[in-house]
Parts: sequence; structure tokens; C-alpha cells
Amino acid sequence: MSDLFDTPAAGPSAPRPLADRLRPTALDQVIGQAAALAPDGPLGAMLAAGRLSSLILWGPPGVGKTTIARLLADGTDLAFVQISAIFTGVPDLRKVFEAARLRRAQGRGTLLFVDEIHRFNKAQQDGFLPHMEDGTLVLVGATTENPSFELNAALLSRAQVIVLDRLSPDDLDRLAARAEAELGAPLPLTADARAALLGMADGDGRALLNLIEQVATHRGPPLDRAALANRLMRRAAKYDKSGEEHYNLISALHKSVRGSDPDAALYWFARMLEGGEDPRFLARRLTRMAVEDIGLADPQAQGLCLDAWNSYERLGSPEGELALANAVVYLALAPKSNGVYAAWKSARKAARDTGSLAPPKHILNAPTKLMQSLGYGEGYAYDHDAEDGFSGQNYFPDGLPRPAFYNPPERGFERELRKRLDWFARQRARRQGGS
Repeated sequence: MSDLFDTPAAGPSAPRPLADRLRPTALDQVIGQAAALAPDGPLGAMLAAGRLSSLILWGPPGVGKTTIARLLADGTDLAFVQISAIFTGVPDLRKVFEAARLRRAQGRGTLLFVDEIHRFNKAQQDGFLPHMEDGTLVLVGATTENPSFELNAALLSRAQVIVLDRLSPDDLDRLAARAEAELGAPLPLTADARAALLGMADGDGRALLNLIEQVATHRGPPLDRAALANRLMRRAAKYDKSGEEHYNLISALHKSVRGSDPDAALYWFARMLEGGEDPRFLARRLTRMAVEDIGLADPQAQGLCLDAWNSYERLGSPEGELALANAVVYLALAPKSNGVYAAWKSARKAARDTGSLAPPKHILNAPTKLMQSLGYGEGYAYDHDAEDGFSGQNYFPDGLPRPAFYNPPERGFERELRKRLDWFARQRARRQGGS
């Protein structure tokens, strides 16, 4: 009876996945990533010089990070060692580093490819630094997350970040054609269904090849779009509520609202909901947009967002999502102003810079005789007794030149506030000037 370590008897090998069969064997076979791999691109220039520095390959799934790392090792005659941060602990890393040292002593360098490098904690990331600095290894890390947030500064200062893009529709079409050549037959799809298949891959080359493998087994008339969706059970849209895509999409929604484009705003709002985002998070962010980008140009915007939020809480999903969609459109079409937002930031900076200055004595209360003797409240003018209900007194600290924080634009309701502000400024100048 054989055990786990016996040499298996010769027999038919397991079929290789299509993605593995189509894995490029040279960099000029890589589809996409022309900006990085071109002769004048960062990777192309390194290969031409025959010298590779440590790298962080940042991009979405299925764009060729592992393949590119392997081909870089081949192109620079480095031993290729691959580990995953998910399954590798400190003892494993020590073994990898020791093997790299022995390899270097024998005259050969090591390219250490670390998949999901962002999953290593700070101490584990720091462990790479001495081996990168003394040339024991060239580190190539792969991540789908923003390195600025997930990798520590010391590691980033020693590695060049290479951004890899999701595959374009043309790239996916070329990859599908390559798969058809490998399979020896066109895909059993109508033209419309073929376009739909490329869309389901969502820029992910590996996902496309996996989908093609599922489709290629079909025998019979070509599948149309509906039959294809039924067969593949429709691949879910790419969305990670805690990852980079979360922040990308909320940024797209916010900027579409700020840019007064209701159609784009609705699209990104729908993308997030379809991806499983919590509608309450979106309600909170919509309210933030109302106070940051609309402000007093339309004072109703904030209340409308709160009403939409309350409606969602009462109705739930999916009915309540329409209330939030109403808020999205209203905000996109509302007049825009960051006047108060900018004023608030300026006021906070001034408060930090002049935080030790006392209020002028005339606006201080004087509940005791001592405070009265010290001049507290002396000379205060009660505005309701003044002409037009406005005394024009100074309320800033003595010696502080009067700043102008709030500068409302001539948009929406702030046109009216601009008139009021200018009127008070004229009256203040007149009354403080004694005229």
C-alpha cells in the first residue's frame, strides 16, 4: 500500500487550466500594461539596463502581477521564489531569507515575489528591509490595495510602486481570441453574448479565462446573452466594502454630485448598492455632501438628506433606496457652494494660531464687583437697542486684525447672504469710524 510520499505511478496527468496554458512566456506576450512594460516604461527601462530594483505591483485582480514578476526574474537571471502573505509566517520567512543568502553566496540573486503583501503586518514588512538593503533579494510585492494605506513608509521608500491597470475591452478581446486559438474553435456565443462575456470579466483576465472554460463545453446552437447569463449565473460586480474599490466608488459618487451630474451620480450610487454597500453609509455620506458642497447655497439640501435617511430607516430596502436616490438627484442639481466649509477651515486655523488671545473685555460678563472693577462688560452695546439692531462693535480679540472667513458666492440663497454680509460690513465700517 502506498503512502503520501511514494512516487505516484505513471498515468495521465490532470488537465491544466486554460489560464495556466495561456500564461505568457515572454514579456512581449503580456496583454495590457503597455505603460509599465514599454521600452521607455519603468519595467522596460530596468530590463534594458539589466538591473531590477524592488517593486510593488499595485493593481486589481487578474491583470498579470504574478506573470510579470516571474518574467522579470527570467529576464534578469534571478531565482524566482513565490510566497503568499496569507499562508506565510515568520518562521517561513526566515527560511526564505536564509535560502536567498546561500543562493547569493553561490553567485545568484533571488527575486522574492510576495502575493497579497498588504496582509503582512508592520513588523513582518520591516523584516524585509535589511535583506533588500544588502542585496540578498529583490522584493516584488503584489497588492490589490492602495500601498499608501496598507504598506509602511520604510518599505515604500525602498521599492518603486508600479500601477497596473485593469484590462480594457480591447485587451480582453485579444485574450479571448488567444483562448479560442488554444481551444481550436470559436466560442459558442453570438456576437452580443461574446461582448457580454467580456463585460462580465470586468477587466479581470483570469476571470475571463475561467468564464471561457465554462462556456467552451457548450454543445449546440450559439448562446445568446440571456442564455449566457443563465449558464454562468452572472458574475458579481467587483466591489469590496472595506477595500480600495469602496473608496474609489464613494469618491466617484461625491465628485459626480459636486460636478452637478445627476446621471453619473445615480450610476455610482447604484454601483455601490449593487455591490452590497450599506445604504446607511450612503445616507451619511450624502448628508456630508450637502453640508460640504452645497451648504447655504441651498439650505434645504441638508434637511432633504436627513428626511431621505429617515425615510430609508422607515421603509428599509429596496423601497427606501428610492428616497436616497431622490436625495442624490437633488444634491447633484442644487447650487453648489463651499463658502461655509472654507470659512470653517480658515476659522479653525486662526483659532489654532491665536488660541491664547482673550476676548475683548466689553463682551465679557461681569457678575462680580471685582470683574466690574476690572472693566468686564464696560462699553458693551446691546444690539437690540442700536439702530437697525446692529451696533457694529468689534468681537474679535484686541490687537487681532479683523479676518474675513466667510466669502459667499453669488449662487443660490447665498446671493441673499452676500447682500446681508456686505450691508453689515458697510454699517460696521461707518459706525466704527464714528460717522
